[in-house]
Order: sequence, then C-alpha cells, then structure tokens
Amino acid sequence: MFESLSDRLEGIFKKLKGRGLLREEDVGAALKEIRMALLEADVNFRVVKDFVEKIGERAVGKEVIDSITPGQQVVKIVHDGLCELMGGGHSKINLAPNPPTVIMLVGLHGCGKTTTAAKLAYNFKKEGRRPMLVAMDTGRPAAIDQLKSLGTQIDVPVYATRPGDNPVSIYPDALKKANLEGRDILILDTAGRLHIDEALMGELENLKAGAKPNEILLVADAMTGQDAVNIAKSFNEKLDLQGVILTKMDGDARGGAALSIVHVTGKPIKFIGVGEKIDFLEPFHHEHMASRILGMGDVVTLVEKAQEAVGLEEALRLEDKIKKNRFTFEDLINQIKQIKKMGPIENLLGMIPGLGKQLKGVNIDDRAFVKVEAIINSMTVQERRNYVILSGSRKKRIAAGSGTTVADVNKIVKQHLTMKKMLKKMKRGKGLQMPQLKF
Repeated sequence: MFESLSDRLEGIFKKLKGRGLLREEDVGAALKEIRMALLEADVNFRVVKDFVEKIGERAVGKEVIDSITPGQQVVKIVHDGLCELMGGGHSKINLAPNPPTVIMLVGLHGCGKTTTAAKLAYNFKKEGRRPMLVAMDTGRPAAIDQLKSLGTQIDVPVYATRPGDNPVSIYPDALKKANLEGRDILILDTAGRLHIDEALMGELENLKAGAKPNEILLVADAMTGQDAVNIAKSFNEKLDLQGVILTKMDGDARGGAALSIVHVTGKPIKFIGVGEKIDFLEPFHHEHMASRILGMGDVVTLVEKAQEAVGLEEALRLEDKIKKNRFTFEDLINQIKQIKKMGPIENLLGMIPGLGKQLKGVNIDDRAFVKVEAIINSMTVQERRNYVILSGSRKKRIAAGSGTTVADVNKIVKQHLTMKKMLKKMKRGKGLQMPQLKF
C-alpha cells in the first residue's frame, strides 16, 4: 500500500547522503518534498502541515551523531515522527473484568465488517478464548448467512434471529446464551449503510445504550483514503469509539488513511486487515508500519508470523534434519505449507529489509507453490525421501501424475539440491549464500 510513498521518501533521503551537516536549506528542500509525498499519498493536509513543522524543528541544527550520516539522521527523525503520528504502541482490546467482553463493530456497508468480525473471533480463539458472534445486521438476510458461514468455517458459534428483528431486542438473549455456554468474548456485527445517516446512527446509539459494550470499534476501508478519515471522525463524534480496524491494507491505495486517522480522531488503530483469508488480521504496531513506509522492512512481524506458523517442536525437528543433512522432499513440502500460512509471499518479502526493493517489479506468483506441491505429491514415499532413485521413467510418471512436464520435475529436483547445499553450508558455519532467485 505504501510503495509509492516509500519510493518518494527514499529518493528524498538519498539526496541528503554525503552531507557533512544538516543545513537549514537542505532540510527545507527535503521537507518540501516530504510534504508533497505525503499529500500525494492522500494524507490529510492538516496532518501533513503539523507533521512537517515538527520534523523541521527537530532536524534543523540537529547535531549529527558520529556513527551515522546526516541522511540517516533525518530518516531517524522522520521515523520517530511517523510513530508519533500513528499513535503509541499497540493498543490492545480492553477486556472486561467480568466476562463476557462485548465488542461492537460499526462501519459503512462494504467496508468488510462481517468478515472482520469473523477474523477477530478467530484471533481470540487462537489466544485460547471462547468467542461468540452475534448477527445484528437483521435488515440484510445475506449478512446473517455470511456470518453463519464464516462462523462454521472457524468453528465459532453465531447467535442469529430472524431477518427484520430489532437489534436492541436481540442483545439480551444473545448475552444469556453466551453466559450459558461460557463464552468470554461477544462480537456484535452491526448494520451498515452506503453513507452515514440519522437512521443508522440512531440504531447504533440505541444499541450502545442497551448493550453497554466494552469496546466500540470502527471498521474502515483503507482504500477509501480521506473518506475513511472523515467516516472515522463522524462515527467517533456520535459513538465515542475506542479504536479503528483498517481493512484492505494489502491493496494498492495510497495509504493516507493509516497516517491520518489517529491524528484526526485521537483514537488508535488496533488492527489492520492484510488479506482476504480468515487469519489475515494483524495487530497494528506504529513502529512496524513506520519502518515499512521508510523501506526498512518489518522483521519483527515476519518473526512473529513464523513463530505462529511453525511450532517449537517442528522447528527443533527441522533443525535436527539440517544438522544430519537429511532434508527431504517431505520436509520441503512441509515448509511450503508453513510459508503459505504466513500470507502472500510478496507481503513477506516486503518485511525483509532491502529485499522487497530488490525484487520490485518481479512477478511473484503464489500459485507456483501449487505446481511444486503437485509434483512432490505425485512421488512415492521412497522418492520423496531419496531423490537419488529418481530415474527418467520415474520422472515421466511423476510429470504425468502432476500434470506437469519432465523439465518441471528436473527443475524442482535441482532447486531441492541447491537448498540442501545451502543448508549444509549453514551447518558448517560458512554463512548463507543466497542462490539466484528465478520466478
């Protein structure tokens, strides 16, 4: 989402490299370009004005630390400024001292509210909690059916009544059922509209008065840019939000909403949606996002994703295999499955400092994994464990079984051998030499 902004900022910082001092005219020229870059990224103009003024005050006459260049110094100042702009550290959900914690999701129609409700329930379930979803968009039968379907998918119960029922009257029965089943999180999926109107706000205000939720979270579509900021401001004035969830952060929009909402509303962004899959909802960390915007990667989030995808037992088992140089096709397909759990490959590469920039413009197709999996699944157990026995006739059989060619099979075998050599070097402490990547 922040690719164009990152490119612009990177170009600005390059011009400052090699400077001996942070002169006022140099900083002034850089700030002018930063202002334009932020405005083009659809950041609110008042936010840009305040941000640039603060950066200017800190940068001009700033003593440059001996170990870094003036350009790096400005990057640090801008990084700190972006962190402040997007709020403090990760703002967590306020859990009720006496369960269940009631979370009310609000937003306009089409912002991804129902899907986000299921994603949030899935996140809580992974943490060992017992969530329940409540379908309160009773004006749209399709919304109720969608929530039921998502609830079945993640094995979380959904409380739903007949279409047309009053959402306020639904809540007491939903709460009673949650208490009977020992549910400690109650997520209310409320109705939306195509635009903000008195009827919508009246319904939400009545529901707030009846349910007394611990958290009211606005679900906003990041692709709408400045509209997302205006929507957040309107909802906050009426309902006094506790936070915002930004959806579709994996899109190609300019990203200004993420940089403006906290400053304009004073409310934190608590989660961001980074994909359509049910587990693609991440806690929002201002420092991680600032690093991504400045092209510095986000290793912390990458490690967290890896820890979630690969359990300790599996990691130790793989380490033992590497030590004994017994990395097989079975291990390779297991690793592919773990990587797929972590999200789109392009997103993961963007978290590695420098690598996302190096691979810019390269088409990285996640579907390439499908071919690899098909080839490995067409092998016998013996062939997966010992590539040496893969004769010409065996490769023909594997190609026919996987719907690929012998050349494809040979390519997978070659890449597997390259990986084994890399792992062998790591085991001997020679360091990791990355092979040439081919997509």
